[in-house]
Amino acid sequence: MSSENAQIRIIASMPLAEDWGKLTKYTFDYRRHDGEWQRQTREVYDRGNGAVILLYNRRKRSVILTRQFRLPLFVNQHHGFLLEAAAGLLDELEPEERIRHEAEEETGYRLEQVQKVFVAWMSPGSVSEKLHFFIAEYDDSKRTGSGGGVIEEGEDIEVVEMDFATALAAIRTGDIADGKTIMLLQHLALEGIL
Repeated sequence: MSSENAQIRIIASMPLAEDWGKLTKYTFDYRRHDGEWQRQTREVYDRGNGAVILLYNRRKRSVILTRQFRLPLFVNQHHGFLLEAAAGLLDELEPEERIRHEAEEETGYRLEQVQKVFVAWMSPGSVSEKLHFFIAEYDDSKRTGSGGGVIEEGEDIEVVEMDFATALAAIRTGDIADGKTIMLLQHLALEGIL
């Protein structure tokens, strides 16, 4: 990160917390479109960059999702169990290598071919994470285990195979409410993959 450019000057950074991720308070000067400088402060949560993958089967017209408990949802008046595409932090690996590991850990499918479809920032107002989006075709011959995640990392993941039409309908009903999963399901629909 550059601390200065023609429009932004970082004045100070103060670490607020560092546990699962790092929360830092930044003070910076921002040059507005009218040329005036304005001092601002923001908190930025850095948890590292990540990758997400949606597994699909053309013949069955189905997708593989995971269901797991998410505390931030629970404390925001949701039951906390979220249907989502398999995902994880990069942890110093290249996105394609990491997502292959995550897919197998979480879903039990070993993937030979993955296709990167785009990169996006999911909550750029406060989170620095850049997310790499992938899709991959699966079939039963690629199943190497039951999935479920890594117990030592606190994961307790249910693997859910869902009809594609049902998954799209679940977006409308709110049963699928995870942004990255919605984006990948809509990508499959828009591209005519399923």
